[in-house]
Amino acid sequence: MVKKNTLYKCEICGNVVDVVSAAAPEIHCCGQPMNEIISKTIEQEGKEKHIPIVTIEGNNINVKVGEIAHPMTEEHYIQLIQVVKDGKIIKEKRLCSTDSPEATFILDSVDEIKVRAFCNVHGLWIN
Repeated sequence: MVKKNTLYKCEICGNVVDVVSAAAPEIHCCGQPMNEIISKTIEQEGKEKHIPIVTIEGNNINVKVGEIAHPMTEEHYIQLIQVVKDGKIIKEKRLCSTDSPEATFILDSVDEIKVRAFCNVHGLWIN
């Protein structure tokens, strides 16, 4: 079953779908089901380039992707930064290759949040 707040990728053409509302049992592209993109963690890479680094100042959440800033080129860049709480996406910023790999969000509550970032080459990463 397709899951809300989940990313799916076509392994043939590379299309990525961000599910806002889930009703179908599967999402198809290029004649086959798309695969759910599973978040990778700090244990799989360290903080170097893909893990969202989060600093909290009051209700401001400042996010930088990687301790060393992630590359932002037309071929390889961070496309999306999302704040997740209780399994729901509560804030999101979409990026272009010409942007910096960072975002600032203002939240009502900063308790128990996670931040994830999507790299067009290396997939989805969560702090």
